[in-house]
Amino acid sequence: MRIFDNWRDLPPEARGASVALGNFDGVHLGHAKVIAAAHAARPDAPLAVLTFEPHPRAFFRPDDPPCRLTLSEERAALLGTLGVRLIYELPFDHDFSMLSAEEFIVEVLARGIGARHLACGPDFAFGHRRGGDVALLAARAEALGIGLSIVPPLADAEGPISSTRIRRLLQDGYPERAAALLGRPFAITGVVAHGDARGRLLGFPTANIALGRHLEPARGVYAVRARLPDGTEHGGVANLGRRPTVGGDPESRLEAHIFDFSGDLYGQRLSVALLAFLREERKFAGLEALQAQIVLDAETARRMLDHAPPASP
Repeated sequence: MRIFDNWRDLPPEARGASVALGNFDGVHLGHAKVIAAAHAARPDAPLAVLTFEPHPRAFFRPDDPPCRLTLSEERAALLGTLGVRLIYELPFDHDFSMLSAEEFIVEVLARGIGARHLACGPDFAFGHRRGGDVALLAARAEALGIGLSIVPPLADAEGPISSTRIRRLLQDGYPERAAALLGRPFAITGVVAHGDARGRLLGFPTANIALGRHLEPARGVYAVRARLPDGTEHGGVANLGRRPTVGGDPESRLEAHIFDFSGDLYGQRLSVALLAFLREERKFAGLEALQAQIVLDAETARRMLDHAPPASP
């Protein structure tokens, strides 16, 4: 896979692709359908995705809480599992936001990346103030000799599968239902940082990971699977929240206790998949009560993990 952060002066081998268009946050089952349509339309062409970094929502509403289901590196890895070989990850900044819909089609899609075919959902909007829609894209693509597949949304009994719907499920404490739409469990990935070692004192050492730009799911305790840097997976139990029993933190973080593991993970990148929500975060009377509850949480998580599938896609 090759990733480009510009559409200008691309090498010949990075042009002429069949390109899926969108943010692809989460790389969920609906996104996979759009990518499959791009490949099916032109199987002879390289399969590519054109997306944006940061997410346009973060650019236009910087004071909103982080909303990402997948950060750039994880998104690229997931796209690779779907057969994508080229990613145009265009910087979404002020200049890019000022491109008109016509400029996006002509300068970026046609002259820039030289797309042979495009695929997108029916709600894809683009250009300054989202001035372009699929009707305009269809008309201009035809005039420019570019094919276009408008892919109907993938839906289940509850409605269309979307990143917004998945975010809501996670925020409401339903990671299993979110996983069904993603095609895998939702995971938080980050570098393990030093904490205050309180978990170790309680007999449950934890790997502490800041949420960063990840969406914050429901605060509470989860059964998890952690993927270590060597690729192995280990079950565990994790608290996601602000630790009210020990005084509270200004920002939520993930503290994962990994079962049957004793190595040093500080400074290493860890991916922790949330498999099941066990209980809400709450304040206990003291450390003894908290420790007793952690023992119960760990036992519950172990029982659930005995029947859970692997976290990796």
